[in-house]
Amino acid sequence: MASPVPTAPATPPSPAELAGLVCRFCQAPLRVSFVDLGMSPLCQRHIHAHELNAMEPFFPLHAYVCESCFLVQLGEYVAPEEIFGFYHYFSSYSDSWLAHAKRYTEQMITRLGLDGNSRVAEIASNDGYLLQYFAERGIPCLGIEPAANVAEAARARGIETVSRFFGTETARSLRAERGPVDLLLGNNVLAHVPDLNDFVAGMAEFLAPAGTITMEFPHLLRLMAENQFDTIYHEHFSYFSFTVVEKVFAAHGLALVDVEELPTHGGSLRIYARHAGPAAPEPSPAVRALRRQEAAAGVSSLEFYRSFAERVEATKRKLLSFLIEAREHGKTVAGYGAPGKGNTLLNYCGIRSDLVSYTVDRSPMKQGTFLPGTRIPVYAPERIDETRPDYLLILPWNLVEEITRQMSRIREWGGRFVVPIPEVRVLD
Repeated sequence: MASPVPTAPATPPSPAELAGLVCRFCQAPLRVSFVDLGMSPLCQRHIHAHELNAMEPFFPLHAYVCESCFLVQLGEYVAPEEIFGFYHYFSSYSDSWLAHAKRYTEQMITRLGLDGNSRVAEIASNDGYLLQYFAERGIPCLGIEPAANVAEAARARGIETVSRFFGTETARSLRAERGPVDLLLGNNVLAHVPDLNDFVAGMAEFLAPAGTITMEFPHLLRLMAENQFDTIYHEHFSYFSFTVVEKVFAAHGLALVDVEELPTHGGSLRIYARHAGPAAPEPSPAVRALRRQEAAAGVSSLEFYRSFAERVEATKRKLLSFLIEAREHGKTVAGYGAPGKGNTLLNYCGIRSDLVSYTVDRSPMKQGTFLPGTRIPVYAPERIDETRPDYLLILPWNLVEEITRQMSRIREWGGRFVVPIPEVRVLD
């Protein structure tokens, strides 16, 4: 009797398949891994002293790419109310971000002809960092900010702000109360939305017939090219190429008519959307050029996404090697900043206070706390002068010019700056 022919073992199902994860845009099953950063806590949930001996929840930080629409995304493990109901991030503590907001305001007033009869609304308006500049010019504006503590800070500076999560229900309510808006904007909010379709549909609902939407978000191509894996964290549910975001908006009757490439957050896009139809302008040359660029890069092919994880792993090894060698040579390392991206980096690499003694941050909300997961203490920037570390690890590397300028005095005692992304480099 002939022996049975052995069959190749079946490919085991991925964690996403086992969990039944589906694409938040097109509902296709998620099977293809983009990068697995292990288990990590929520990156903005800082630990207070009385919580140091309490259990801290960790969740999978595993990004997948949809085989159907090519949206890169995380699963939703925590309700948005738990993440954004109380928030530690205040936009006004970054001078360069305030300058960016002011430039945007001036640009939109000129480009769109906004005046005292116009209506402007910002989704995820934080502490009023941007709308304050519209208010100064006498343009009626409204902030929509779900974090009650942050919204209260905006009201304190005179910015009318409602504390709600944005979607179709909120859009209909606000339109009924106040009318449609001429400019609807959102900076670094599109990635924070678990129900992507409801969010974009809500924008279409709230927008005036001839109104404009602008959204800023990190560009997936730059994230990959610059190895910016630390910008992946639970608060960021989705990671967009222009090709994908154009599909998402088109599905809800919105046409992308222009796009700008920005240096912010390591490389972002600012898209301009209008209601689709005969009245919508033709796509600008910038739109057509970016479509061609992404098509040439291969964003609609799974092969484009497969090598990213290897580069991430290599960066982890290089950073750990640098920190261990510094420690073995008796050098001290402190961090600068307590951003969400820094917590992804530290937790993925397994870095604790034995390698980075502490970090500092300008925000009083973060001072006196401990970083999630790693429990590295957070102090005011004056701690740097008191301890004089040999190296200062810049965790918000997107603000490297601002930080090296503010902290240039560390060179007086021979201190040097370290930037971890795209790979470790020591600045002279």
